[in-house]
Amino acid sequence: MTQAQRHGLLTKKVGMTRIFNEAGQHVPVTVLQVEGLQVTAQRTAEKDGYTAIQMGGFAKKASRVSKPELGHFKKAGVEPKQKLVEYRVPAEGLLDVGTELKADHFTAGQMVDVRGTTKGRGFTGVMVRWNFGGGRATHGNSISHRSHGSTGQRQDPGRVFKNKKMAGHYGVENVTTQNLEVVRVDADKGLIMLKGSVPGPKGGFVLVHDAVKGTK
Repeated sequence: MTQAQRHGLLTKKVGMTRIFNEAGQHVPVTVLQVEGLQVTAQRTAEKDGYTAIQMGGFAKKASRVSKPELGHFKKAGVEPKQKLVEYRVPAEGLLDVGTELKADHFTAGQMVDVRGTTKGRGFTGVMVRWNFGGGRATHGNSISHRSHGSTGQRQDPGRVFKNKKMAGHYGVENVTTQNLEVVRVDADKGLIMLKGSVPGPKGGFVLVHDAVKGTK
């Protein structure tokens, strides 16, 4: 792993707001919630071939959890969780099962990377999906104003190349935003405020970890 090889945190996106800094300037921030985050399992090189910790967050009703999952949480001695994720760590970075993780894992002024799932937009045309300019308004253009135009070639090679930009499903993709600044951390309320926007809808899960390219 990179730099200090620290694990990250599993958070949930609350929404966006703004706060004022010491100079009186307003700073747009995304608020992330850390709730009930605990280590639920360890992955070791001897047993699994790699070292990592599995963490789960946000309580879930036991009646809504399958029996295998319920047994997994019971073995770890923790309450059922909505979401489970893994973070690769070195052997010396393994944490005991049941360890509670809090928002003060990060500090104000630190740079972090966040990974979330973007909003789904369904079947979308090329002008929205790929920012195409569209066709002409008049002068011979008939019902092709927002179409993508030609997609193939002539007899040779006579096919459409893979990854051609065309209309299709847009959104619901894993996206990582790098180098966001941690503006404020409220450990008591479990809140992390990051400068700028974060991929995903309100209520979506977001993974936060130390920036790979940021200042150490």
